[in-house]
Amino acid sequence: MMRKKELKLVITFHTTADAMAMEKVCKLHDAPGRLIPVPRSISAGCGLAWCADPDCRESLKALMAQAGVKEEELHECMV
Repeated sequence: MMRKKELKLVITFHTTADAMAMEKVCKLHDAPGRLIPVPRSISAGCGLAWCADPDCRESLKALMAQAGVKEEELHECMV
């Protein structure tokens, strides 16, 4: 059975290393979300993206700034 698609915040990265750094930081701080393959509707520098609830946008941006993780772009799309 297919999962129902929902609006998600999808953060893309230039490199896989950035994506992995994001996962590490989020695990460390119990931040919401998970790594996913970049949805086909988005083109990105690397094949991994961080997927979370759109409500988490500001807290995740703050966490990335604090940890020095550089995002490529922030998208809101159906995942």
